[in-house]
Amino acid sequence: MSESVVFCQLSRKFVDENDNTPSDAQQVVYYSLAIGHHLGVIDCLKENLVCSFEPYKAWIATLEEGSEARRKMEGVPRYGEIVIDQSHVVLLAKAFDAAKPNQTEQQQEWSQALLDMLQAIQQEPAIYLMVRRRYD
Repeated sequence: MSESVVFCQLSRKFVDENDNTPSDAQQVVYYSLAIGHHLGVIDCLKENLVCSFEPYKAWIATLEEGSEARRKMEGVPRYGEIVIDQSHVVLLAKAFDAAKPNQTEQQQEWSQALLDMLQAIQQEPAIYLMVRRRYD
């Protein structure tokens, strides 16, 4: 059994429509979507980056020891998954950009892919990343 780490990015949202839902209740669902709550809303996540588990740990070890960014990324081995949202963009972007000179070519590619995903979050705050440990 091999392990990997998968970065999934929100690609779209849709309202779970039920033909039996009264119109008044349906209006509540649409209102909730408009104000940012997830009542009746399904998030569709798309795999954007997959890393083998041990190389992932080596990659995040290039981040400054004891930093908040490294602690955040160490959540994957520790808890099995993390969420990266708008509140993490600046922290992680600075850390991965600073670490690039000390990274292998493969790690630099992963860093750039992550930086691109973070930029998408910066441009559209509703986007987020779900990063999960997967057993293949």
